[in-house]
Amino acid sequence: MKKSLLNAIAIAILGVLIAMVILHRHHPPRPVVPVTEKKEAINREYRNKIPRLWGEDIPGVLKRIRTTEKIVALTLDACGSPNDGYDKDLIDFLVREHVPATLFINSRWINKNPAVFQSLASNPLFEIENHGAEHKPASVNGKSVYGITGTGSPGELVDEIEINDRKIKELTGRKPRFYRSGTAYYDEYAVEIVRRLGYRIAGFSLLGDAGASWSKEKIAVVVGAAQPGDIIICHMNHPEKETFEGLEKALPRLKERGFSFVRLSDLPLQ
Repeated sequence: MKKSLLNAIAIAILGVLIAMVILHRHHPPRPVVPVTEKKEAINREYRNKIPRLWGEDIPGVLKRIRTTEKIVALTLDACGSPNDGYDKDLIDFLVREHVPATLFINSRWINKNPAVFQSLASNPLFEIENHGAEHKPASVNGKSVYGITGTGSPGELVDEIEINDRKIKELTGRKPRFYRSGTAYYDEYAVEIVRRLGYRIAGFSLLGDAGASWSKEKIAVVVGAAQPGDIIICHMNHPEKETFEGLEKALPRLKERGFSFVRLSDLPLQ
């Protein structure tokens, strides 16, 4: 009887294996294009392109939530510059107030704050998105803004996106869906490349702290006056500045006005 049971099990396993072979022949898995091949193909296609557009408001950049209701999205950048840090007071405030946010995090910031990054990624209030590897503006020919040189070629732009993409995916198990370049500047071909890589480009409609340079009073006034559908951009990497104090006043004011907060993935954008 024991021998018959073993024979039955062996036949069942063989049947499963045969079925898998047949299924594989009829429905072969889609090949995974190596990043190097993808990069070379994009570089060939775009390397001789001469952009005409340069800025934050390029066609293809999503700047607002598609809604007329009193809903806004708070986005926070962490750029990873040599002198930046972690605004723990700001994040703790968002957690206490149950305010969701989309966090655009750069590779360099992750490297400096690995434990904090894991804590943020594990909090369902937040979603982690891609802010690039070296915080470079998205250019196919090295255009600069604010004294920061953009990616110098289409291939370099692919690296800027994909290196941080792989890092975030390896650490969180989730592939980012939104990309925001360093400085949020793009040319029209960079926009095409970002979208070719499967990303939606997250712009903004409301400048909330001007790179963490504004006073708490100005932040409170500007953010507190947000309108339905606004995507707000602020920064979570300068605890020595006044972003936290400004948002501490502005966000309750928005709640008093009847506003609620969402992450970028929660609603359609435009």
